[in-house]
Amino acid sequence: MSKRIEVSGLSAYFGKFRAIADMNLTIEPRSVTAFIGPSGCGKSTLLRTLNRMHEVVPGARVEGKVMLDDENIYDDSVDPVSVRRHVGMVFQRPNPFPTMSIYDNVASGLRLNGFRNKGKLDEAVEKSLVGANLWNEVKDRLGKPGAGLSGGQQQRLCIARAIAVEPKVLLMDEPCSALDPISTLAIEDLITKLKDQFTIVIVTHNMQQATRVSDVTAFFNISGTGEPGRLIEMDSTSKIFSNPSEKRTEDYVTGRFG
Repeated sequence: MSKRIEVSGLSAYFGKFRAIADMNLTIEPRSVTAFIGPSGCGKSTLLRTLNRMHEVVPGARVEGKVMLDDENIYDDSVDPVSVRRHVGMVFQRPNPFPTMSIYDNVASGLRLNGFRNKGKLDEAVEKSLVGANLWNEVKDRLGKPGAGLSGGQQQRLCIARAIAVEPKVLLMDEPCSALDPISTLAIEDLITKLKDQFTIVIVTHNMQQATRVSDVTAFFNISGTGEPGRLIEMDSTSKIFSNPSEKRTEDYVTGRFG
């Protein structure tokens, strides 16, 4: 069951620098939310706070709350590893484990979670590759290295790896920026299918992509050099791109700046 995300009073720091400030937003389950805005406005930083990847950076910390349904993932009693099991992540560049086969790439997270039964692993790997719309292309070469696939196939392999452990939320940090147009459309089609099962948040610089795949769009910006990123406006994607409430949003989505 996908989860609702509620962010309240969230600020994220790199050492003394506050990268994002006073974030308050809600992300509904079984939907796609796009984060847009100019470089340096904190989109990816915010994304990484949603599964506690931000604090992996030395000196990084977070203030405020991120609720997954009724659980604050930053509560002292919460294990970050458990959070990342429920909130999967797909990165900007495809990053299959280079020494592992296609099969082992998908099975890696399952094995970490205690899966040992070969039959159940086989089922889960097939299910995940089908879910990532990759099974028919790789089913006859599961023992071959994942790194031998094309860029678009590698990214779908990474999505299969992320969904294999059955997370509730799927975060995607510019998942198509390194891909050609055909591979990009394949990933976009996949995102549309996956939202039936997951809460999906995607960071993108591609305005057309945001309009194609997202239900809701959040626009972020900074007021000046060295200032933290802030949420300017969040609404249905159709409204953000046709009739935004904020002049700054309109200027950005129409290409007047950014």
